Amino acid sequence: MEHRKLGSTELKVSKIGFGAATLGNAYGATDPAQDARAVDVALEQGVNFFDVSPYYGLTLAETRLGAALEGKRDRAVLATKCGRYGMAEFDFSARRVKAGFEESLRRLRTDHVDLLLAHDCEFVPMQQVVEETLPALRELQQQGKARYVGITGYSPGNLRRIAAAFPVDAVLNYCRYSLLNMDLNKALAPFAQEQGIGLINASALHMGLLTPQGGPEWHPAPAEVREAARTMVRMCEERGVDVAQLALRFAVANPYVASTLVGMATEADVLANVRALETPLDEDLVRELQAAVGAALNRSWPSGLPENQS
Repeated sequence: MEHRKLGSTELKVSKIGFGAATLGNAYGATDPAQDARAVDVALEQGVNFFDVSPYYGLTLAETRLGAALEGKRDRAVLATKCGRYGMAEFDFSARRVKAGFEESLRRLRTDHVDLLLAHDCEFVPMQQVVEETLPALRELQQQGKARYVGITGYSPGNLRRIAAAFPVDAVLNYCRYSLLNMDLNKALAPFAQEQGIGLINASALHMGLLTPQGGPEWHPAPAEVREAARTMVRMCEERGVDVAQLALRFAVANPYVASTLVGMATEADVLANVRALETPLDEDLVRELQAAVGAALNRSWPSGLPENQS
């Protein structure tokens, strides 16, 4: 497993990261024993980057990941988040992110995380993130409870504006670099590279759309994006190609990105994702798939406050 330096930090993260939203039953109920086995196998395979949030499963994912990593914490680069605590529950105040983070540490069974991220920043005014949330995260960093801090969100433009106003160590952008959307490279990626900011790509499978079973019911993508995903899945099936492996292989080829997060809940998930890295990227097929979906390529959807969606 290749490990890459995360921006200007001292962290070296695996090329693919363990997206732990699955441990919170975000994509269907999982077995805690299988979850723990998946974590063990991931570590054995060289996957060292684990990303979670109190929002995933309303604290369930953190609880399960903390149990699975007990006794192995020193082998993991661990990231969690703050600010989002439910589907429509956001509190980016300094008081809440500090108190919530202490709760996260207890669930994760650790005294520190390697990366603490403000979660889905587009849902609150940028001014609050810059003037209140991120200074609070830096305080936690100074206390030794978080080695590095950063931001996450759906809108690459909003993330860039925040990072330009308040220096951060890492930025996580989701659903913006996959077979269906490559917006991450338009503005955010070059800026992050220029500033020495570590860049993390999440949802290489477009939050489950690029799988034979399709995305979950709560998926926010418009109908044309869902149909485009089904077209890609169908074309891959006709060619005997595993669409999820192709999608992951495509995403990890992005030269700007330190780690690409993908959901894992079983040993089979982990091994399939590792195998995807060993498969040569069929660039001709990628071009064919993207041409087939036409205007749906790079189509996004509204997320957060209107002023933060660009």
